[in-house]
Amino acid sequence: MGSRDGSRSKTQTSGLRIFGTRDVHNRTVAAFIEVEADDPANVLYVHDRPALSLGKPGSFDDSGVSPSCLVNHHGKKYLYYTGWNRGVTSPYRNSIGLAISEDGGRTFERPFEGPVLDRNHIDPYFCMTPFVMIDEGKWKLWYGATTGFVMEQEKPYPVYQIKYAESDNGFEWIRRSDACIEYKFPGEANARPCVIKENGIYRMWYCFRGSVKFRTDKNQSYRIGYADSPDGLRWLRKDEMVGIERSEQGWDSAMIEYPFVYEHRGEKYMLYNGNGFGERGFGYAVLVDDR
Repeated sequence: MGSRDGSRSKTQTSGLRIFGTRDVHNRTVAAFIEVEADDPANVLYVHDRPALSLGKPGSFDDSGVSPSCLVNHHGKKYLYYTGWNRGVTSPYRNSIGLAISEDGGRTFERPFEGPVLDRNHIDPYFCMTPFVMIDEGKWKLWYGATTGFVMEQEKPYPVYQIKYAESDNGFEWIRRSDACIEYKFPGEANARPCVIKENGIYRMWYCFRGSVKFRTDKNQSYRIGYADSPDGLRWLRKDEMVGIERSEQGWDSAMIEYPFVYEHRGEKYMLYNGNGFGERGFGYAVLVDDR
């Protein structure tokens, strides 16, 4: 049940909840499954309807809703997600939306119709894959921002980079123009951050790819990276310390992407998507050495 966008979140209700799938029209919707927290391979429950429906025709999320991050706040669950619009000169356009649940995460409602983050003078193309935490009295957001397009066989493919924004209320955001994760090679795209804070250090897992033939060429396809930071703004990229690589064969041998890291009973788990952006499924890994 892996989704191409791989967006996923967790709650503490009945183990671990994993969001993200596509409908028969290839549109991402916010359905979910629940798995045993001690054994994520054991599926406990499959939800048979969307927890958040597509937006109204003409809205920023009328073509897809990709859940990305869940924040518990004052008894409610704030779901930050990527909204999809179909494009004309480019295949699609993304914005970041918000929906709120008051029933433990089974259903979500938008507090308003528009996005919380869209393209502007800082991000002139589009925004996506948000990760949000409340920390030091601030709402902190790391997200993917498109910096342009690369043409391959007369088709445009987006290049994106992780950036940062802050908010006092989770609705209105102030962005920084500088990037968190610098490009390592020409044509790189990095996005889908997941951040935890330990002993005053921010730790980020994300995915990155090349821009040419990344769907078929393993040298260009998605991998997972790692970086850390003393303040959540200035990041040191340490991809060699990520601790996971594509398998020699099988469902995650061509690409691994869209990581979500969480801690349970003192151990760190990573959920991630495999080949075909998750078409071949999603899985998990357990950290065995955190030095």
